[in-house]
Amino acid sequence: MTNSTCSSWTGMVPVDDTALAVSDTRGPGRPLVYLNGSYADSRPWRPVIAELDSGWRHITYDERARGRSKQSADYSFEACVRDLDAVLDATGVERPLLVGWSYGAALAAHWADRNPDRALGVVAVDGGIPYGLTGEEGRERIRRLFRRMRWLLPLVRPLGMAARMTADQHADINIEANEVNAAIGPVLDRLTCPVRYVLATGGSLGGGQEEMEKMRAALDPVLARNPNVKVSAKVASNHSKVLAKDFRAIAAAVRETAAAHDQRAR
Repeated sequence: MTNSTCSSWTGMVPVDDTALAVSDTRGPGRPLVYLNGSYADSRPWRPVIAELDSGWRHITYDERARGRSKQSADYSFEACVRDLDAVLDATGVERPLLVGWSYGAALAAHWADRNPDRALGVVAVDGGIPYGLTGEEGRERIRRLFRRMRWLLPLVRPLGMAARMTADQHADINIEANEVNAAIGPVLDRLTCPVRYVLATGGSLGGGQEEMEKMRAALDPVLARNPNVKVSAKVASNHSKVLAKDFRAIAAAVRETAAAHDQRAR
């Protein structure tokens, strides 16, 4: 790892056959670990981090083949769980509050389920909801979408919106993410830490407004079953713009989640 300032560091964390680009502000604040959307790097979290400011310890990293991280032979969801464990080990964080957007929200929920004594809380931003395109029809729809976008992916990659992967590899990640989300209901039911959702409005690149709102409504049965899971805010921006436009609502959800944890601890 490379020291960037006296109090913070950036560097590469080795895991499996690759290495992840990690930044840690360090300091005495409560550790927040930010988990990115499927193909994004960590840059979209900057407005949230700026809003929360210095009272927290902010840890960001780029997933495999995203941002400054190295490529790998394994881009599976389970590999991403191992990546999170590696980042926590490298930074010495025992009890993180996980803040995940889209794909990262599902990752946060799974990690919290597997580590109930370590998870301080989860903030899930428009993701980690029990809804997904599954079956051969769903898989083919996803493959078609990424075949159409294959020319676009290299263009948006420098902006942190695509990975250093082929269109087929992008599709494979999305197919698995849909299957993980479709089956995530029991995971959410078991969560014992405070979980706060920030839900967006409207459509996304892969789904229209009606379909995305149907997805968000699929969270309602979980809210009825598990009192640890609540919606902190329903915001006006869409799935793609929610970090940039509604960072204050996400920061408020972080504070709300931490306060819920502290209230239990008293």
